[in-house]
Amino acid sequence: MEIQFYGADCIRVTAKSASVCIDDNLRKLGLKSITKADDILLLTNSPELPDDIEGRLIINQPGEYEVSNTVISGIPARSYSDEPDKLSSTMFKLEAEDIRVLFIGNIFPELSDSQLEIIGTVDVLVIPVGGNGHTLNGDDAIKLVKKIEPKLVVPTLYADKKVKYPQPLSTLEEALSQMNMEVSETVPKLKLKANNFSESETIKLVVLETT
Repeated sequence: MEIQFYGADCIRVTAKSASVCIDDNLRKLGLKSITKADDILLLTNSPELPDDIEGRLIINQPGEYEVSNTVISGIPARSYSDEPDKLSSTMFKLEAEDIRVLFIGNIFPELSDSQLEIIGTVDVLVIPVGGNGHTLNGDDAIKLVKKIEPKLVVPTLYADKKVKYPQPLSTLEEALSQMNMEVSETVPKLKLKANNFSESETIKLVVLETT
């Protein structure tokens, strides 16, 4: 499995049997869409399906899906801007090649016991950290990291000169300072195998360079 970062909170996961894009909202931010016709597109906080992106399958709501040996679980969650009793966001857990990746999107930084039970074991957690009233900040992110207990953390959605955000976000350095986590490595592409993960290892933080 390979994981690439395209800016904002847009990620591509490439497995042997499927290519999955997550939160390809790049056109709204002054960049080009990266979703291809054969891709599966997951949208964590888009109540309406986009009319300017063509994907093999577009999923924007909770549910259980299985496509080309890739299992996708959509878990309802309160978005960062939701009222307490509303669940308008969707976390997605993707399982392929015996690797489990969780994309939480712009959720409110609290998860119930039932949500954590559904999430279960996570190898890689992809989490926004830019804060400033738009999404999780570093403090929020580390709280969720401790609850979810992934083996590896990948931060997204932080200040980037290439991205035209509607409001300023914190830099990655500011967010990591709040999280009190050191960068294990910075790579252009994350290449993973199921045997990369050990139960005894501490949580590692990997920064993905923007593709």
